[in-house]
This record gives sequence, structure tokens and C-alpha cells, in this order.
Amino acid sequence: MAFRLSDEQRAIREAVRTFGEEEIEPVAREHDEEKKYPGDLVRKAAELDFVAPSIPVEYGGAGMDTLSAIVVTEELWRADPGIGSAIGSRGFGSNMIRKYGDEWMKEEWLTRIASGESACCSCISEPAHGSNVAGIETRAEKDGDEYVINGNKMWITNGTVADVAVVMTKTTPDEGHRGITAFLVPTDTEGFQTEKIDNKLGIRASDLAEVILDDVRVPEENVIGEVDKGFYQLMDFFASGRTSVAAQAVGAAQAALDAALDYAEEREQFGQKIGDFQAIEHKLAEMATNVEAARSLTYRAASYVDDGDDQLATQFASMAKLFASEHAVDVADEAIQVHGGAGFVTDHPVERYYRDARITKIYEGTSEIQKNIISDNLQ
Repeated sequence: MAFRLSDEQRAIREAVRTFGEEEIEPVAREHDEEKKYPGDLVRKAAELDFVAPSIPVEYGGAGMDTLSAIVVTEELWRADPGIGSAIGSRGFGSNMIRKYGDEWMKEEWLTRIASGESACCSCISEPAHGSNVAGIETRAEKDGDEYVINGNKMWITNGTVADVAVVMTKTTPDEGHRGITAFLVPTDTEGFQTEKIDNKLGIRASDLAEVILDDVRVPEENVIGEVDKGFYQLMDFFASGRTSVAAQAVGAAQAALDAALDYAEEREQFGQKIGDFQAIEHKLAEMATNVEAARSLTYRAASYVDDGDDQLATQFASMAKLFASEHAVDVADEAIQVHGGAGFVTDHPVERYYRDARITKIYEGTSEIQKNIISDNLQ
């Protein structure tokens, strides 16, 4: 089954690619080395509708479908995974607000996220609970017409730059996944504390933090959706989230392949370009094949998400994430090998792509979790 981009989607791809080449690539190394968040680039990207592109038009977004949005993600990561992550994650959690939030939440926050004025973060993982969402220990206890939230969240993208957070809590602790509720929490609320995590292997231009919730009080109107239905609401976005990570991996892999192709044409050994040696030709052929296979699988997953086919979307999103992330690391590794010693230093970007690609095998569900999901869907 072939998936061809429409004329509009190809135009989106070209627009993002131009932005990446002109605005992101020239400063990518600097942002990585200095671990600098690209605030100026976020604002420029927002003007072009590259920030949270799925936010509906009525709230200032581009209203893109899943396939169009992952094209944006792929090209941002192709330009640079770190900066691409910072731009692409600005709306992390906004889908929960869009689908389940009250109208006031959408009007107040989706418009600000789409414009680049504000960032959102999604507080799910905890120090002792990553893949096991049902095991979270953060609690929200009712106190009159308010809820009091206490807990500790870990590995939170945008933790220190977000203006609003979607916080997953236990409201009925004894009920496991059936007792989880999502809350909208402005990050300037008293008791909401963050600590930046700086010692990351890759995507260093993006923001990552630990979040402490110490007697954080929010009104009951800040419940997103229904009390004790948060886990089921969250499940609605696993397929689209994993498809997005697959697109990130495809972008990083394509960047590594591009760099390897360029170097193979420039570098000479034994009186000829190294790209003319069969050993290198075969590496490049395998790399290119895996990138295209990952892209096709990712686009197919996106099409099922857009079609609303939950079973196929779940299965193919996990397949796409598994295949694309595993091969992104492999392609980046081979790109370093093509560069030889030059690939082991920061003079060339391939070592950065290798470091950046590695996270795609972990977040939004590890490769091992994806294999479990795929296997369950085969039975």
C-alpha cells in the first residue's frame, strides 16, 4: 500500500525544509554544545504554523491532520533533532486539552500555544513509574471545591519553560488505572516546582525537568474530561504520539544518511572517493533502504490514525516507532562508520545525530513495550 503526499503536504514539507536549512542548521551545533533552548526559533516556527500544527484553526492553529503534522516533525528533526524537539514539543499535552478540555481551557491555552506565546507540558512519568502509567503515585485529593495535588514527576519535556501542565494523578488510588484523572495546572500555581535536567546524552536544545507538586491547589473546574477517566483519555493519544516519535526517528535517520552521502562524495582514500568503494556503497544502500522503509511504515500508521481505525492505528504506530527508532540508531551508527575518525568528533554532525536518535527508542514507550503491544495485536 503506497502513501503519497498531497500537493499541500509536499508544500508543507518544502516550507519546513527551507526553514530548517536557513534557520536551524546554522545554529544547531551551538545549541547542542551550550544546551541552549531555542526560544527565538520557536517564535519564528510559530509564525509559520510549525508549533503544535494539529491545533484547530479556530484556536489559531493550522488544523493539520496527523500525516501533515508528522511531515512537519520529520523535517524539523532532519534539520536538527534537538531544536526540532524543542519546537515540536511546545504543544505536548495540548491534544488532551483539545479533545477533553472545557471551552475556556481551549480558548485560554490552545491559542497561546499555537501562537508560540506559551508552552505546555504533560506530567505523566514518575521516578518509579515510566512505562507503567497505571502505577503513578501522584495524588489529587478533594478539598471542598478544590483538589490538592502532591507528587513527583520525572523526565518532563518543557518542564521549566511550560506555562501550563497537564498533570496525571490518582484520584481513586485503590482503583489502579481506573482511578486516574487529568488536571490542567498553570505552572505559576503555588507549590509547582521544577528542576532542570541538564546531563542528557542528546536532544540537548530541548528542555527536560523534574517536577515537584507540593500541595498544589486547583479548582475542580480544572479537571480535564472526567474524574477517574484520565487513563482512558490518555490512551486516545498513544497511537498519534508514537507515530510522531517514529517521524522524529525518520528525520534523524535521514539527516545521518544525508551527512554520510555528502562525506562519501568528498573524502578520498587510495586515489578515489570512498563512496566508490563497494563496502561503502553497500552501507549507504542499506541505510537508504531502512530510512525509506521506516518512512513508509510511519506514514501508514499516520493514515490509520487519521482514519480513526483504533486497532490498526495502535498496531502500526507501535510497529512504526519500533522499526524507525531502532533503525535510526543503526543508520546514525553507520554514518559515523562512513566518516571514520572524523565521525567521532563534533566537527561533523553525525555524532550528534547518533546521540539524539537514541532517545526515540525510549520515550512514548520503550522498544520492549512496543513489541508487547505488537504481539498482543497479532493474537
